[in-house]
Amino acid sequence: MASPSQNNATLGTAGTTNPSITTNSSNTKASSGNAASGTSSGAGSSDGATQLLTKPRLQELVREIDPTEQLDEEVEELLLQIADDFVENTVNAACLLAKHRKVPKVEVRDVQLHLERNWNMWIPGFGTDELRPYKRATVTEAHKQRLALIRKAIKKY
Repeated sequence: MASPSQNNATLGTAGTTNPSITTNSSNTKASSGNAASGTSSGAGSSDGATQLLTKPRLQELVREIDPTEQLDEEVEELLLQIADDFVENTVNAACLLAKHRKVPKVEVRDVQLHLERNWNMWIPGFGTDELRPYKRATVTEAHKQRLALIRKAIKKY
């Protein structure tokens, strides 16, 4: 699929184009290869300019959740790789959506559409200001029966 990546080089917002994404993934792959060989001491600092999520920021996020938690080096590398892959896949999909709409720029609605359809994610505050209806999960018959048994048991006491 060389042609989509060549055409995506013209797509982007705020100067972000597909070649920078390719650079990001190649740098990320290089750092994960160093982590596997045990020589990851300089990989995090050299990739800090191209990575969206850095090790210090990841550690800060973990401290916000649990101040006593410490991540292993391998876990940090894996989480950074997952975050980079997620962003890369999202940007590529948004570029393809913009290309499908025959526009030269990626818009917020391209990213929103990909996140909503593929990840069931909606980020409020971006794009349209319309109120989104809350969809209740469908309740199965088995669940209704379990709830009835629980209510019946509670009434006995």
